[in-house]
Amino acid sequence: MQFIKKILQNNYRSIDTQLNQSDLPVSKQPLEKSLELNIAKIKLAFGHSKDIITQTILLKETSTIQIGFIYINGLISPISIQALITENLKVDSCEFTLNALRNSMSTLGQVRDISDFDTLYQSVLSGFTVILVDGYAQGFAANTQGGEHRSVEEPSTQSVVRGPREGFTEQISTNAALIRRKIKDANLWMESMTIGRVSKTEVAIMYINGIVNDKLVAEARIRLGRIDIDAIFESGSIEELIQDETFTPFPTLYNTERPDVIAAGLMEGRVAILVDGTPFVLMAPALFTQFYQSAEDYYQRADFSTLLRFLRYVCFFISLLAPSLYIAITTFHQELLPSSLLISLAAQREGIPFPAFIEAVGMEIIFEILREAGVRLPKTVGQAVSIVGALVIGQAAVEAGLVSPAMVIVVAITAIANFVIPSFNMAITIRILRFALMIIAASFGLYGITVGLIAIVLHLCSLRSFGIPYMAPMAPFILADQKDTIFRLPQWALFARPRLISQKNNIRENNAPTNKPEPRS
Repeated sequence: MQFIKKILQNNYRSIDTQLNQSDLPVSKQPLEKSLELNIAKIKLAFGHSKDIITQTILLKETSTIQIGFIYINGLISPISIQALITENLKVDSCEFTLNALRNSMSTLGQVRDISDFDTLYQSVLSGFTVILVDGYAQGFAANTQGGEHRSVEEPSTQSVVRGPREGFTEQISTNAALIRRKIKDANLWMESMTIGRVSKTEVAIMYINGIVNDKLVAEARIRLGRIDIDAIFESGSIEELIQDETFTPFPTLYNTERPDVIAAGLMEGRVAILVDGTPFVLMAPALFTQFYQSAEDYYQRADFSTLLRFLRYVCFFISLLAPSLYIAITTFHQELLPSSLLISLAAQREGIPFPAFIEAVGMEIIFEILREAGVRLPKTVGQAVSIVGALVIGQAAVEAGLVSPAMVIVVAITAIANFVIPSFNMAITIRILRFALMIIAASFGLYGITVGLIAIVLHLCSLRSFGIPYMAPMAPFILADQKDTIFRLPQWALFARPRLISQKNNIRENNAPTNKPEPRS
């Protein structure tokens, strides 16, 4: 026993000496022929982490060919590992070659060739299992990705009454598959890249070849290729790094967790950007009108969808202008109100110690606090806290004489109108601009609001999303694209794709202008 211990100690000392001489980890350092040395280097590179699993087996009971398996527990499927080991044991040890070993793994899916440690580390961290053979400075990586992940569920942020109930998950492979289930065409292309020096996050671009503008795809590649950062964990980081304009409250990229929305955007010639680890997929270019459209608009009749769109735009102006208009009229332009309403408002404000501007700002801030509290609290108590808090605080503020009842009504209507906006990003933008307009209204009245609206419109017209004007098809005005902007015409009339987005294959239907259904006699 002492003799065996001495041999093992000397063996490990020689391995440690070789590790120190190699100065690991080094990018693109070739594999060693010794399986034991390779495993020792891998353990050293990962800091002897407990989730790095290394297994060694003999090809046959009477064979001297030793095979090693390296994988990360939690990133792989145990069933795939068991099948991988079983397939390797089927190889005949008398006629063993690396090609025979590789061919035995071909039934398990994707197989990569491994010749250096950098490729080995990336494969293991991606959920692959690395297979190394003693005596060979080359190995393979088999796709055994698995582990715990969230199943496909209904989207929580963009729910619909009628439409699909499936939403993206945190796995990029699942998200790509959900899109391909909607578009079963070989022209749906996907390009993958890795972003993040440390996180090594997989990012993919999806588009339909033959419909998308090639310049748009090239621009997406260039912007993503310019990103040099240590980690990416969510698509929001990508959005900030590739957006056209940083200093603007308006979102210039669209994000959604609905596969049907992404599929519809791809059919219009847009580009989708998928990020591993997040259920929110980005889509470019994004136009202003796109944020006021819902997936349900295309699953309901055209007249219903048009009515709902008009309602959203009305709610947009209510949410943006209601508090500022109340401040401007009650402070500077009382002559615009009927005498009876003016007398009622004056009676309500009698004894209120603060001007209308302080009232509005205070109530808006309190409501924003309640809104955020309702989001952060557990779902079982979040809604109760926000509703009860708003009722109790509003009623107590009126009874205490701090705010007028009319101000509570205005703030409540404003908040409810803000919830009608389908896009959460655009709803936040309206909340930001609302405070700016309130300050202008308190200083200059309706003249200030008018100047503020003109400034907002000019800013919107100056924005671009991946080179496309943000306010298209209203500015520049494109008559043919008005069929699906503020209102939606029936499906048979939507025969053309947006002209500024798709530069080729613009026709959706054959003989589209004559596809209108004939009325029955």
